[in-house]
Amino acid sequence: MTAPVIVGVDGGESGADALVLARWTAQTLDAPLVVAVVHPAPSALGSGRVDAEWIADRHRAAEAVLDGARTVLAGATGEVTYRVVASTSAAHGLHDLAEELKAEVIVVGSGRAGPRHRLFAGSTAERLLAGSVCPVAVAPAAMETPPGAVGRIGVAYVDTPDGRAALDMAARLAARTGSPLRLYTVVAEADATLPFLVGQDAEHAFLETARETYELSLSRAAASVDVEADWEVRAGDVLESLADLDEVDVLFCGSRGYGPARRVLLGGVSARLVRRARRPVVVVPRSG
Repeated sequence: MTAPVIVGVDGGESGADALVLARWTAQTLDAPLVVAVVHPAPSALGSGRVDAEWIADRHRAAEAVLDGARTVLAGATGEVTYRVVASTSAAHGLHDLAEELKAEVIVVGSGRAGPRHRLFAGSTAERLLAGSVCPVAVAPAAMETPPGAVGRIGVAYVDTPDGRAALDMAARLAARTGSPLRLYTVVAEADATLPFLVGQDAEHAFLETARETYELSLSRAAASVDVEADWEVRAGDVLESLADLDEVDVLFCGSRGYGPARRVLLGGVSARLVRRARRPVVVVPRSG
């Protein structure tokens, strides 16, 4: 049986964005969709009566959030279940649920402080992205183009274990959608500076060698997957180039190249990407 897609909701606009992305992901992967809302667990040190009343109130609020999710998902095909999870935090609750269900991916929305049409990982996403056992997808606020409308799956690719893990999952999704895959790598501009006295000729030679190395890596990676795939080397700032991509339904990137295997642990580029990107980003745990 296919592992489920879990989506965390809180009744806000970002939760609706997450539901749109999660619904598309689950339908594409033919996976069950689990809609989860986390409410506070009873405190071991709390006053019994007050704590019980407060918990009961939060539980009713959680059920109301799920009712809103049912409205958003009205007409959705496939298996959809709704869960209320008691935990000390939203991130902790979603993480435990993902472990329990061996989830395919956790989907969350952007933080409320983020700009429209951009990602801005909030506190829940940040905590999930610091150790999740499965990929974490973040939806931009008020997505201008719904997932699936563009018809291309993107991968921010580097030839490392985490880059290859991201490529594998992106290729799987591309195979299900029938969409072509595009791999992206970004190199510095030709006028990028090198250490003092290195010289312009040496600088250009270095950049040209780097470009050739990346092109070879990308061509081999594109040829290694069983779906239609091409690649593109962009020049400029890595973050700006990837964050401004609007030609993909979703952009996959790897977790950092060191740290625990099979865990999401953000590196420098991915950490900034989940605060700037225009399209949904999926951060994939490093393979073990």
